[in-house]
Amino acid sequence: MRKAQAAHGVSIIEVQADAQGWRQVLPSRYARRITAATPMRISGPAAGHAMMRTAADPSGTRVLGTINNCAHGETPWGTYLTCEENFIGYFNGPDTPDAHGKRWGLRKGGSGYRWHEFDERFDATRHPNEPNRFGWVVEIDPFDPKAEPIKRTALGRAAHEGATVAQTADGRVVVYMGEDARFEYIYKFVSRDRVKPGGFAANRDLLDHGTLYVAKFNADGSGEWLPLVHDRGPLTAANGFANQGAVLIQARQASDALGATKMDRPEWTAVDPISKEVYCTLTNNSNRGRDGRPGVDAANPRANNTMGHIIRWKESGDLDATRFQWTHFVMAGDPSLPRAEAKGNIRGDIFGSPDGLWVDPRGVLWIQTDVSTSTLGKGDYANLPNNQMLACDPTKGEIRRFLVGPRGCEVTGIAMTPDLRTMFINIQHPGESPSERSDPDAPTKISRWPDGGRPRSATVVITKNDGGVIGL
Repeated sequence: MRKAQAAHGVSIIEVQADAQGWRQVLPSRYARRITAATPMRISGPAAGHAMMRTAADPSGTRVLGTINNCAHGETPWGTYLTCEENFIGYFNGPDTPDAHGKRWGLRKGGSGYRWHEFDERFDATRHPNEPNRFGWVVEIDPFDPKAEPIKRTALGRAAHEGATVAQTADGRVVVYMGEDARFEYIYKFVSRDRVKPGGFAANRDLLDHGTLYVAKFNADGSGEWLPLVHDRGPLTAANGFANQGAVLIQARQASDALGATKMDRPEWTAVDPISKEVYCTLTNNSNRGRDGRPGVDAANPRANNTMGHIIRWKESGDLDATRFQWTHFVMAGDPSLPRAEAKGNIRGDIFGSPDGLWVDPRGVLWIQTDVSTSTLGKGDYANLPNNQMLACDPTKGEIRRFLVGPRGCEVTGIAMTPDLRTMFINIQHPGESPSERSDPDAPTKISRWPDGGRPRSATVVITKNDGGVIGL
């Protein structure tokens, strides 16, 4: 268990380019590990809330660790945002959870990690508030090895996939977030204050004050950002939201009450720096339209949506606007398939289950896929045996494959140097197979990437042979 907890979290490393190429700087004064046991501060409106207090932390302002970290964001003042995605599976729940626990997926045994057998804080039957202390966006200062990570509760609690940061014309911060779960929501946070010069020291509390919104996509192509603010509309004490902290801790229930649009697993968001259009990947949702589940709607128009799609919107004004116009950028799929709902409308190379997403400074849209390893090469994915990364000029709409990952992996994470001549991407869990948990040798049967032994996740550095700009 302690080995597993130490393997979770965030690694901060330093890399440098020299005549031989890119290398890791060792030793580095910046290098450190942030794990499931690292002390962190809880800040914002939910800090100290009764639902955040535990026997080990009666103040409700201190927590150990961050888990199931997925995707990222970079702030204008140089800090890093990491998201806690499928955190609830780490907790053991009661035989019959209460309404709050049920809405968040708490169940007996969790997802089988068994941490609760050796670390009692992961046993929600003994410490029922501990799950409420996860699911937050965590801010980390990579330039200060002694800086304590901070869970920013003003951004809301969710199974966040990523947190994309942009700025309004007057200098306030806007953070777009998707929640990677079936029938969950797309969020936006708008800061109260403007970014100040002076780095993290001058903006230490900026993400603690502002308004969190959830998206509603209307059938006529318009959309609304609904504020998750206590005492507005149904978000009252009579409906179970005693204060703003309760709204943020119960962001799913608050979004339900507001009537926001239940999406097909919203994951990464991206903002085009030129057009200011915003994109969000909707990976898939095979439960759409099933008995007892939400049916199709304008924003999520396919039942048994195995292939996913990318939605795009333009705010009605600056990025802090409360209304927007939306459209489907692309419906992923394979036109050779017999099932109409899986054909898609791609111009160019086929793909499915879009996940990672980024628009570079030129406006090139980069798309990364995360098809389940139990699905790749089968059924609707018969012609897609591996995950991949693609590039698109949104003004033309043609999508082209850029790279294909090794077997059993997810392609994720993307960044480029300012001169656009070096790209960094991540290969996650190469060699994964559906039987991995029961058969520890299964990964080596699928892949031996990257060096011929047991497969390992890794960061890949990409350059052109001529040293030129990537994508030209």
